[in-house]
Amino acid sequence: MTKTANSGGLPLPARVNNEGPKVLRAGFIPLVDASILIAAAEFGFARKEGLTLDLVKDVSWANVRDRLAFRQFDIAHMLSPMPVASMLGLGSNPSPTITPFSLGRGGNAITLSARLFERMRKDAGLPETAGALDNARALAKTLAAMKAREEPLLTFGVTYPFSSHNYEFRYWLAAGGIDPDKDVKLVVVPPPMTSDALAAGAIDGFCVGAPWNMVASERGLGRIVAAKQDIWPSAPEKVIGMRPDWAHSHPETVSRLIVALDAAARWCDRSDNHDALAAALADPRYIAAPVNIIRRVLAGEFNLDARSNRRVIPDYFQFHCGFANYPRPSHALWIYSQMIRWGQSETSLNKARAATSAYRPDLYRAALGDNNAPVDADIRVEGGEENDRFMDGRIFDPAELPDYVAGFAVRSTLPFFSGNDET
Repeated sequence: MTKTANSGGLPLPARVNNEGPKVLRAGFIPLVDASILIAAAEFGFARKEGLTLDLVKDVSWANVRDRLAFRQFDIAHMLSPMPVASMLGLGSNPSPTITPFSLGRGGNAITLSARLFERMRKDAGLPETAGALDNARALAKTLAAMKAREEPLLTFGVTYPFSSHNYEFRYWLAAGGIDPDKDVKLVVVPPPMTSDALAAGAIDGFCVGAPWNMVASERGLGRIVAAKQDIWPSAPEKVIGMRPDWAHSHPETVSRLIVALDAAARWCDRSDNHDALAAALADPRYIAAPVNIIRRVLAGEFNLDARSNRRVIPDYFQFHCGFANYPRPSHALWIYSQMIRWGQSETSLNKARAATSAYRPDLYRAALGDNNAPVDADIRVEGGEENDRFMDGRIFDPAELPDYVAGFAVRSTLPFFSGNDET
């Protein structure tokens, strides 16, 4: 086997793993964005690098975090904000965590109950073809009407306090003029339970990763009102997390793991592999969802509701293209900005440095070489390109982070808290 991962692009012989054969115990949550990790285990990419991935399906992100911290896992499928939160000392059990590899972009969506969406249509004269921002503004009108009638607050589910889902749901709500801390109630619901929670009336909507939005819409329970691409197409999603001391002690294993994941990501991006990928993901050991739904999700083909309203989102998942696996520190800083915006952290230069330390492009480059990394700066302005806009038109310049946060009309006015209310 040969590789071209050196900076000169010349073939290199397969490296000898001086640390010996490795079995890596890896925790994951049953979501399509675990595809790269699952594909690396199922289709031989890890084995080619002398690694065995022992995948362990878990029930919540808090469990995954704790089991990584307590050394029950070597690596883990994690939410992109989790390493940032850990390096900031946030949460009920913060333990240093880094990521050298992102598991791609896309996959999230916001689903509201069918009954709530029908009420929004009547309150705001909302057309079936309304976009994400129109849907958020329509929800604001419904909430205002509910408040006037002294009806109880609506309850929405997110997967974890330090999650892309929490920040994206809040971003969408706030763009419509809704204060997530005052106008609605946000609770934590594990991804596989969201559809059943909606059916039971325990929540009125949720933001979660695929395939659970589609599961709810096809059950006739909800309407998909926004996708991740509507809020910010390049928003970081899931990552591979590991303890920094483990990474330091196992440099060759980390490098081989990144090479294996890179090959798996390239394979997952090819549409002609999606039938095989969907079949693997549908297995009860992994996602345990209908294979036809997973296959359509991979193609970005959505049934928005049970009334045959459909939407196709090109590149709904980007497993590799566009340097989707690169752990860019400016993404970590945007996550940090949202933690400040919503009262989870405070503004300081030391905290900004801690946030960026969670994302390790140096380990990515050491494994794959500079030719396989982007040529622009690791810390760059985000949201300024035509195909990568934030839904409210704002641009994130990490050099102006305090002013960026202060510029939001809707942001937390609550006292700082450490995020210890998670489940």
